[in-house]
Amino acid sequence: MAAAVSQRVLRAPACLCVFCGLPGAGKSTLTHRVLGTAIEHGWKAAVVSYDELIPEQAYYTEVEEDGVKLKDMHTNWKSHRQAVLQYIEQFLERPEVVVELPSSPLIHGAAWQLCVQPLLQPEELNTDGTPLLFLLDDNFYYQSMRHEVYQLARKLSLGFCQVYLQCDLETCISRNQSRPRPTPVKVIMEMEKRLEYPNPHKNPWEFPSISLNSTNDVSKSDIQRVIELISTALNNPLSPAEDNTEQKEADRLKCAMSVVHQADQACRRLISEAMKTATENQVPSEHMRVLAARLNECKATFLLDLRKQFLQEVRFLQEEDVNVAQVVKRAVESVFDDKKNEILSQFIIIHKTM
Repeated sequence: MAAAVSQRVLRAPACLCVFCGLPGAGKSTLTHRVLGTAIEHGWKAAVVSYDELIPEQAYYTEVEEDGVKLKDMHTNWKSHRQAVLQYIEQFLERPEVVVELPSSPLIHGAAWQLCVQPLLQPEELNTDGTPLLFLLDDNFYYQSMRHEVYQLARKLSLGFCQVYLQCDLETCISRNQSRPRPTPVKVIMEMEKRLEYPNPHKNPWEFPSISLNSTNDVSKSDIQRVIELISTALNNPLSPAEDNTEQKEADRLKCAMSVVHQADQACRRLISEAMKTATENQVPSEHMRVLAARLNECKATFLLDLRKQFLQEVRFLQEEDVNVAQVVKRAVESVFDDKKNEILSQFIIIHKTM
């Protein structure tokens, strides 16, 4: 398999270019402008629009009065995003079977065939060495989403780069409202709070990245910057990871322990704050004991689920790949803090109605 991959790369250099940013930031407009310029350069390019490939029901989420369950959205989308990358991988490995891919509830098959059609020669094989370019158009608001693309690029020795579209929230919401199927405003606002933009200083693997201000229309010079970024990525494909399975598993477990430990400390602080709030609201001592037990039970369940989810999602790990503090902050704030507030509110309300 390694030899086959090497031969494919030598025959046709390829690059995965991630376009990330809030809904309405202008990603789709930019990708199609880059597509036209790439074709003018003699490259074979395709826009991989997640909105078109992923069924609409995958984007449904529950909106509550106190916010949006963005974590649920992230979890629901994960299998669909992985399916997109699997289709890209299979195309790069065996482009001749693109029309034979089995139907999948995760991906629109017809949309995928239209997506990759420009990359195919009439004989359905790219043997002339023309660079292949995949322009991935999605929000990619968590760095872990982008890291999945990076992993695929490294696995197949592809070029990899990122373009982040920085656009103010008001403009994004305004543009989004003019769409046939706009994203709920609450979702965009919550996504803006949780957006993890490319940060090469913290994540060295994100080094091939540029940021464009898309509040106004992007300029020709912006397009040129993207083309130069892609050209550099094509000329500098990533090296495959070594097969050190045992060490990777040890690193995963070690990192998981660190995540759980730091999350435990953060949860303890939140529980302490909750108990202080309950005292200030004059919750009786007998109820305080029950409250403490409920909160600690909630913490134990949360930490168990966090460890399980972390080990499932982190398949490849090096020290620079995971920002433990960031993982802990996101998990605690989006899951445990909400549960803590819910439990605390119940006890305070019960006390006030007695």
